[in-house]
Amino acid sequence: MPWFKRTDKGILTPTEGKREVPDGLWFKSPEGKIVHTRELKNNAYVVPEEDYHVRIGSKEYFEILFDNNAFTELDADMESADPLNFVDSKPYPKRIKESQAKVSLKDAVRSAYGKMDGLDIVIACMDFSFIGGSMGSVVGEKISRAINHSIKTKTPFLMISRSGGARMMEAGLSLMQMAKTSARLALLDEAKIPYVSLLTDPTTGGVTASYAMLGDFNIAEPNSLIGFAGPRVIRETIGKDLPKGFQSAEFVLEHGFLDFIVDRRNLKAKLATLLRMLA
Repeated sequence: MPWFKRTDKGILTPTEGKREVPDGLWFKSPEGKIVHTRELKNNAYVVPEEDYHVRIGSKEYFEILFDNNAFTELDADMESADPLNFVDSKPYPKRIKESQAKVSLKDAVRSAYGKMDGLDIVIACMDFSFIGGSMGSVVGEKISRAINHSIKTKTPFLMISRSGGARMMEAGLSLMQMAKTSARLALLDEAKIPYVSLLTDPTTGGVTASYAMLGDFNIAEPNSLIGFAGPRVIRETIGKDLPKGFQSAEFVLEHGFLDFIVDRRNLKAKLATLLRMLA
């Protein structure tokens, strides 16, 4: 059972129907193109010709970015507690354990350090498959510790965001992570260490309102949904139709909130070039 179940009919959001990285031998794109998963992996999980970016997680991003997929993971065994004794359709600890068993992750972010095109780098990457990539105490703590490692080693920091926002099961404790991570990034800035934020599909809620938009460079993958509240909520609040492509990466770039959009196949080379320029 998903962590959130929509009961009303006829309510659609731009993220519904999007495909995660495939598990089988073949992948069918939204436009109907059939691609072998080996070809898809060799193309950085971008559908050839269509340029459709399949949703991927930390495992795939680490393979793409770290040289020879060699890295040292930080705080790998950190797990969420249940400070509020939260229960909705099931107890929060049970939901955590089920998610861990299903996706083989401890929580919604992984962090690690290693080499990228010969350059030292620290990367924190969110996994949408773990409770919608929601930001709880563990997510905030692991990102903060990754930033601390960047400061200690004077190493550039890359944050890859994909999230539905704050984790409702931790209420105010989840919202506190916005201030916590932002304060750590202020220390990174004081140390004059580069911070690049990569926004992927979708990046929303408290994640957008904090560390995802605080990069020295804010970049995104093509056609990613980027925003705070969803388009339906905004439309119902203001009572007006929204512009075409509202909250797409291209729309956000046009309105000055992104520095550039990068194809995932060029991501490693673009990041390495950018960091060498900054150095």
